[in-house]
Amino acid sequence: VRLVESGGGFVQAGESLRLSCVVSGMFFPAYTVGWYRQPPGKQRELVAGLSNIGSTNYAESVKGRFAISRDNLKRMVYLQMNSLKPEDTAVYYCNAGRVADDYWGQGTQVTVSS
Repeated sequence: VRLVESGGGFVQAGESLRLSCVVSGMFFPAYTVGWYRQPPGKQRELVAGLSNIGSTNYAESVKGRFAISRDNLKRMVYLQMNSLKPEDTAVYYCNAGRVADDYWGQGTQVTVSS
């Protein structure tokens, strides 16, 4: 199983980024997917989740600004991030999981400058 994130970078406050995650080595449609982040010096936290049946949930701090999506045929997970703020600065991780399995990518850095 492998998850590989891309799309991170350095942006100014108010700008947008789209993170992508390509997944291999699993029956992807069966998994809940999510994006987590770990700000400097803080614990990893859930940003957005998307179940295998299409249910979504978001951290309060990103509601209305971020959107998670998936393409089961391409085995991709996306996180569209709009109106970025300096407090969104973190390493962002892609996750795929179900009852007995939990897999993580290596992370991609997002830095938002004020």
